[in-house]
Amino acid sequence: MRIEQQQIDNLNIQLTLNMSNEDYASIEKKKLNDRRRTAEIKGFRKGMAPMSLIQRFYGEQALLEAVNEVISTELNNFIKENNLELIGEPLSSEDHPEIDWKSGNDFVFKFDIAKKPELNIEVSEADKLAYYNITVTDQAKAELKENMLKQVGSLQDTDTAKANDFVIVDFTNETREQKSAYVAIDKVAESSRQLFLDAKVGDSFELNVTEAFADEVDRAYMLGVKKEELATLNPVFKVEIKQIKTFVSAEENQTTYDKLFGIEAVKSPEEFNKAIEDRLVSNYKEEADYKLSKDIKQYFLTKSNIDLPEAFLKRWLLHINEGKFTMEDIEKDFSSFLDDFRWELIRNFMMKKYNLELKREDLVEAAKSLASYQYAMYGMSNVPEDMLNQFAERMLEDERQARALYDQVVDKMVVEALRKDIKLDEKEITIDKFRELA
Repeated sequence: MRIEQQQIDNLNIQLTLNMSNEDYASIEKKKLNDRRRTAEIKGFRKGMAPMSLIQRFYGEQALLEAVNEVISTELNNFIKENNLELIGEPLSSEDHPEIDWKSGNDFVFKFDIAKKPELNIEVSEADKLAYYNITVTDQAKAELKENMLKQVGSLQDTDTAKANDFVIVDFTNETREQKSAYVAIDKVAESSRQLFLDAKVGDSFELNVTEAFADEVDRAYMLGVKKEELATLNPVFKVEIKQIKTFVSAEENQTTYDKLFGIEAVKSPEEFNKAIEDRLVSNYKEEADYKLSKDIKQYFLTKSNIDLPEAFLKRWLLHINEGKFTMEDIEKDFSSFLDDFRWELIRNFMMKKYNLELKREDLVEAAKSLASYQYAMYGMSNVPEDMLNQFAERMLEDERQARALYDQVVDKMVVEALRKDIKLDEKEITIDKFRELA
């Protein structure tokens, strides 16, 4: 086998494989013999069919398998011997010669390969980025307190319907009656909402439900019919208010503290106020750290100015996603893909530069942290450790979720390493101004 190498540019190489009959003949012969041993052909005992018949039935397949085996071996050897770090995998060249697939022929194959660019990124205090310390205001504390008390509040009866209340009503017309239907007033179309506002128990009025509830699924559920039946109904109903429910915030007491923070973690109004402030400080720090992470990523993408073999990458993406995407689809999101690809190269470089190592326990802890956050969203704090471990294991068994978690953890490791070496210009800022920036 003779391999010719043509350097197209710094990253792109074309390889020409000149394959003679001798390069693949012994492999082809072995494959035919293997086929003969296992072939069951009518009129012959197993393994006793003449080779001419085996050649007729399986010759083309054996030739293709033998040639592909030689190509794979030779390409892998070439890549290893030349210490090439490749992007993707070798692709058949667009100017590949026509092949006359006949046993005994010599063949010529052309492949395109693309090398990963070599990176050498210096990191120092000359690399300067802003870090925002977000001010905790009394207004923010009051708003969070109100929201937290609402979070563990309850629906209670009230006399007069307001914009954020619920009403329980009976819908009636000549063909349909639906009792005790729940209606969220803020979900009623604006053109019909005024009929509900300031209504009292016992009030009644006519309502065009098609105008009031645009979503057909919600309307059908409310009226207790199938979606397909809506078209057969007269949309004008008499509505009678049976109950009015308003959401009342929880009182500030030990039961509320326990629901919000866990048993006896907070025991007084002063501790409640301190916990609220700590929650805001923690939330704001997460937001500031997230913005810094994005800024670091963008900064080093710009600084490194990595050149990539873009034409090759488009062809490679089309190849590995055969049938899923068109070249037009790939072009649409290609700039985002390039940024992600460049960041992955930078991230891998930084992992080596800082001798960072990702361990499985890092992924498990990250998954458990995500589980704790999600349980907290549903008001569940102090979740048992075994539940968190089960959540983490299920997540890591899912390839897509595990990959996303891997990216998050590695990103965090790299960002934490970089922020120690770059200079952070700390700035005080209000939450409103920060979110404008972010």
